[in-house]
Amino acid sequence: CKIPLSMGDILYFAGGVWVLGTLIKWVWYLLRFREYGERLGISVISMINTLVFIYLFFLLGWGFNYEKEPLRKYWSLGSAAQSHPTPDDTASINLRRAKDSLALVAFDGFLVNKLNSYAPHFHSTSFKNVNDSAKAYYLRYTDSKVKKDGLGVKPMLFGFVMQRMAVDGYYNPFTGEGQVDGTLPGFELPFIICHEMAHQAGIGDEGDANLMAYAVGTMANDSSFNYSCYLNIWLYTNSRLYRRDSTVAKSFEHRLNALTAAHIDTLDQISNRYNSTMTLYSGKIYDSYLKLQDQKDGIRSYGNVSISAWQLEQKRTEEPQAVIRIP
Repeated sequence: CKIPLSMGDILYFAGGVWVLGTLIKWVWYLLRFREYGERLGISVISMINTLVFIYLFFLLGWGFNYEKEPLRKYWSLGSAAQSHPTPDDTASINLRRAKDSLALVAFDGFLVNKLNSYAPHFHSTSFKNVNDSAKAYYLRYTDSKVKKDGLGVKPMLFGFVMQRMAVDGYYNPFTGEGQVDGTLPGFELPFIICHEMAHQAGIGDEGDANLMAYAVGTMANDSSFNYSCYLNIWLYTNSRLYRRDSTVAKSFEHRLNALTAAHIDTLDQISNRYNSTMTLYSGKIYDSYLKLQDQKDGIRSYGNVSISAWQLEQKRTEEPQAVIRIP
């Protein structure tokens, strides 16, 4: 992270140019197949070999992090029954859904109270200050094996494109960098940056990266980080609760303070501004990528944090955390 420029963005841009150039070359060969048919075959084989090498490099350098034990199990969250799920018969599924619904209601109320408490103390700060603070909190509150210079994110070079793909940040497994949209609202930055640092610390699953960001951000003695993490997890929690009981979800939203309501309105405006066909297709592509990495819920795995974060809060009341363990 000593180099301020995002090498990951440059790498992906160069890769995109190479792929585009290769496709154009293939079209040229196809139009003159009799003359260049052999070259086309060689080029296709070369492309396949390169992609296989890149994928193997990805697996060895990062991909196997998706196979790690989920944080919920690693931290022993929830009851023994939850750690050993019952068979998926109709009665068991209905029972789990009922328990999850009760948990969502309880956690939504907890988060609303936290937001109303921390909102008066929230203050927005620069990207650099948030990044430096997040690095310090990971070193102070976790047992991350990543050395100091290995943590830290960089502003995206192509944030204007990523916004249209609904991407706030991403981790580059080839360079070890976390990239975050530097134009994000100040109330979003602490949580998003902590999320990308979770990937840098070796967490692959998106729901677990959210859980780690929540654990670190709410453990820090920093009202702005606390507020950002409570807000982002509330968004996931209230959204899930809304799909089960819209009346209860709306009642919690109406209890929010004026600042938080304004922040939610800001996020809605951003979403409406950049919502497009590109957003839809990029979401489908990323959903397929996550499922390929054995994240069965795909993009929905981000929202799996709601139940596990509530279990974490319950465990904190019984066993206060001294250090957050990272598998």
